[in-house]
Amino acid sequence: MSTESVDPRFANYQRPDALQQRLDKMRVFDAGNFRRSNDGRIAVIAGRWHNYIVDSLMQGALATAAEHGFSDTDIDVVQAPGAYEMPLIAQQLIASGGYVAVVTLGVVIRGETPHFDYVAGECARGLADVALATGVPVGFGVLTVNNVDQALARAQAGESNKGREAMLAALEVAGLIEQFAR
Repeated sequence: MSTESVDPRFANYQRPDALQQRLDKMRVFDAGNFRRSNDGRIAVIAGRWHNYIVDSLMQGALATAAEHGFSDTDIDVVQAPGAYEMPLIAQQLIASGGYVAVVTLGVVIRGETPHFDYVAGECARGLADVALATGVPVGFGVLTVNNVDQALARAQAGESNKGREAMLAALEVAGLIEQFAR
């Protein structure tokens, strides 16, 4: 499982043998092959603004959940008025119980006023606070971009789809937390 795009300059990178030998002697946690192993559900919170972009993020996120053993009936989707409201929605969903992860998908595009800074910043801060307070992973798939073209580029189908990456990150953290409990 990889949540990062590969920089072509480092596509053939190999970890140094000396480092690998040291790591082989350590207890290393890696949820790279996380598969669903419990009855938990996933919640996806999708913003209504720029739905033509959010739908592409949703496709990436849902395909990734399916690849990791979650069926459509294991996923709840909540339509949020906007990115600013997502932290409260995530907090309340998690409080209702049964979620192994929450993934947020949305788009905030910079305009001519400081509105962007407040919405994007408070969304990110609020979601981080929710994850830390509840111990449930919150995948951040809210695009904060300067223009529509940047958002469309990040929502294209494939490895770099940010909805996919947000789902992968949330599932990987859920898998790590599951390992810590053993």
